[in-house]
Amino acid sequence: MIGVLVSGEGTNLQALVDAGLPIVAVASNRPGVPALARAEAVGIPTAVFDADAFASRDDRDEALALWLRERGVELAVLAGYMHLLRPRFFEVFGRRVVNTHSAPLPAFPGAHPIEDVLAAGVPETAATVHWVDEGMDSGPVIRVVPVPVEPGDTPATLRARVQAAEHRLLPEVVRELIAA
Repeated sequence: MIGVLVSGEGTNLQALVDAGLPIVAVASNRPGVPALARAEAVGIPTAVFDADAFASRDDRDEALALWLRERGVELAVLAGYMHLLRPRFFEVFGRRVVNTHSAPLPAFPGAHPIEDVLAAGVPETAATVHWVDEGMDSGPVIRVVPVPVEPGDTPATLRARVQAAEHRLLPEVVRELIAA
């Protein structure tokens, strides 16, 4: 069973839903985001774990981990989730957590990988799926799909091509992980 953590639009969540994967829970760190509406539209239970509603980030991450475990989640997928998970999350939930990232790792970690790739002038970026640890995009890489940087690319044009690759890659990797 899969739990998906989101913070925004939910296009990677939608790719997982469209692939027919067994998603039993979707949680966000932000209320009212379109990803929650996507989940609710197909009957997936949702919850919001806003850091401001908890005494500490550790308390929030513990509550999130417990919520996922109570729903039988065996693999958590970060799909545009824009908060680092604290050690307490892993203590309660475990280490079966994956993330998708819009650039090759470890070369381009962080919140703005597309912009960083373009600024570096490298010939390609990537859609990357990796295991999550407490660091910033520092867990072991599971699989990478290269995406060329084309002349005249803007953040929007490159992001669109990387997202298309992510939407194919993430469901494939998740399907393999839950089958293992």
